[in-house]
Amino acid sequence: MAIPFLLVIVVVAVILIRATALFTVRTQENRIVERFGKFVRVARPGLNFKAPFIDSVTPPISLRVQQLEVNIESKTKDNVFVTVPVAVQYVIPEQNVVAAYYRLSDPTAQIRSYVFDVVRSALSGLNLDEAFESKDDIAGSVEKTLSSQMREYGFEIVNTLVTDISPDQRVRDSMNSINAAQRDRVAAQSLAEADKIKRVTQAEAEAEAKRLQGVGVAAQRKAIAEGIAEQYEMLRRVGIESTAEQLLMMTQYFDTMQDVARNGKTSVLYLPSNPGGIGSMFDEIRNALLQGKAAESAFEDEPGSRPAPPPRPAPRPQAPPPRPQEQFPQLPQEPEPDSGSLPPQGRLQQARQRLTEGAERWLPGQQ
Repeated sequence: MAIPFLLVIVVVAVILIRATALFTVRTQENRIVERFGKFVRVARPGLNFKAPFIDSVTPPISLRVQQLEVNIESKTKDNVFVTVPVAVQYVIPEQNVVAAYYRLSDPTAQIRSYVFDVVRSALSGLNLDEAFESKDDIAGSVEKTLSSQMREYGFEIVNTLVTDISPDQRVRDSMNSINAAQRDRVAAQSLAEADKIKRVTQAEAEAEAKRLQGVGVAAQRKAIAEGIAEQYEMLRRVGIESTAEQLLMMTQYFDTMQDVARNGKTSVLYLPSNPGGIGSMFDEIRNALLQGKAAESAFEDEPGSRPAPPPRPAPRPQAPPPRPQEQFPQLPQEPEPDSGSLPPQGRLQQARQRLTEGAERWLPGQQ
């Protein structure tokens, strides 16, 4: 009976020693051993021993990087309330575990206080737009202040991030409206500039086209004038001098009529209403030319070209006898075909041929 009793005593003693004298520390953690409340040592990762019932162990102190998120509500220089979320990343170096544990009772509250103070001081001197542009500057100011203050207490600030600056929803809507209006204005300016370039380019193209058209018209008129002069000299060389202008005008007239007949886009054209009127019009022109030439020849052959003696005085002046009317030669009339059965182009060609034949018959006798 004695052996089992001793065995039970040994087992109980081992359990008590394990529970009160031995403890383990995880990686990236430290624990502080205190004896009757007084610091004894820092327990590193692994298996550690302490005096049972005498020493006590503090909760684990993490050596990993930790993050503290702080939401700060503040007012900008232009009286806009904004919410600024700030993320503070800090770590406790292994050599500063004792200072970090004993010097601050609530390190997170201390960090929050410093963050509030720095952020509110920075935002009070910035407008809303400047605050959005100065997020990195605000984060740098927070990190610099925290690093200098918390280093005394064994904490090291790794990084400070200002993740956002969030104004009220109505302010955000107003800002979006302003940005939309500015973008619409820029778009309108771009469209107006594009339309300006298009109009200027079109005007330059039209000006160049009109210039080239003027050059073409000038060349055309020059060619026409040279052609008319050449035709006039040719007519003078063959003996047709006094009626050369009329013949050229009639030729141009017929060319114009042919062009009008070929071009169907003419809006208004003044011509005789009946088909037979075209032939009578050409006959009148021809007879007028021939009668004018005959009258000129008759006046040159008239014997009364000598100066007449002064009239005798009479009690009453008498009117001179009427001058006998000259008989002008008439061209033989040939039977005319039915012009109503011909198309307009044929009628013009027929009238032109008749005029040419009459001129050929009359002109040789006048030379």
